[in-house]
Amino acid sequence: MSQDSILIPDGPERSLIEAARPPFFRRRSAIPGFGLTLGITITVLSIVVLIPMSAVAIKAAGLGWGGLFAAGFSPRALAAYRLSFGAALIAAGINGIFGLITAWALVRYRFPGRALVNALVDLPFALPTAVAGISLAALYGPHGWIGGLLAPLGIKVAYTPLGVIVALTFIGLPFVVRTLEPVVRDLADDVEEAAASLGASRLATLAKVVLPSLAPAWLTGFALEQFNYEEAAAIALVMLVAAFAMLFVINAVQAWSRRYS
Repeated sequence: MSQDSILIPDGPERSLIEAARPPFFRRRSAIPGFGLTLGITITVLSIVVLIPMSAVAIKAAGLGWGGLFAAGFSPRALAAYRLSFGAALIAAGINGIFGLITAWALVRYRFPGRALVNALVDLPFALPTAVAGISLAALYGPHGWIGGLLAPLGIKVAYTPLGVIVALTFIGLPFVVRTLEPVVRDLADDVEEAAASLGASRLATLAKVVLPSLAPAWLTGFALEQFNYEEAAAIALVMLVAAFAMLFVINAVQAWSRRYS
C-alpha cells in the first residue's frame, strides 16, 4: 500500500481533498509576488526593448523589400557598417588583450594603488555618454593634452575613425575586466602549480590551462542618417540582425565550452 493511499483515502474523499489543493500557480513561493514581479518585468522589457525594436521593424517595413535592400546596402550604409563593425572589432581586440591583463593584475596581485585602479575601471560606467564624448574630444582634440602632442606628428584622433576606436575602447574596457574577474578568481593557483610540476612551461600553462578556462568569459566581454527615418530604420534593422547573430554565436560557443569543460 502506497503512502498516498494511507494519508489520503480513496473514493469521493480523495477527490474532494485534491480539489481543495491550491493550483500550481497559486502555491506559496519562496519569493512572494511572482505574478506582480513577472508583470512588471514584462512591462519594462516591452517598453525598453520590444516596443522600440518593433517600431524599427515597422518603420523599415514601410520601404518595402526593394527599398529596404536599397537603403540597407547603399554605399553610405556599407560605409557606416565598415566603420561601426570595424571600429568595434578593433576596440574589442584591444580590450580583450588589456582587459585580460588588467583583470589578472587586479585579482592575482596586491600593489599600491590597487583600489584606485579598480575604481578607475568603472569610470566609463559612471560617466554619462555625453560627458564621456566631450571629455574624449577635448582630450584628443588638436589643442588637447594628448591631441596636442600627436598633432605635430600628423596624427589626428578627434572626429576620425581612430577617435571612434578610442571611444569604443574607453567604453568597452570595463565589460571585459568585470566579466573576466570572477573567472580569474575561480581559477585556482594549484592548477597552474600542477601544470608546472608536470614540466609545463609558463607559455604552455598559459596556452593550455589558463586561456581555455578564460575563453568563454573572454568571448562574452569581447560582443544615423540625417532625417530620413525610413532609411535609418533599415540600417538599424540590418545592424540589429547582425548583433543578434553575433550574440547567438557567442552563446553557442559558451554552451559548447560548458558542455565539454
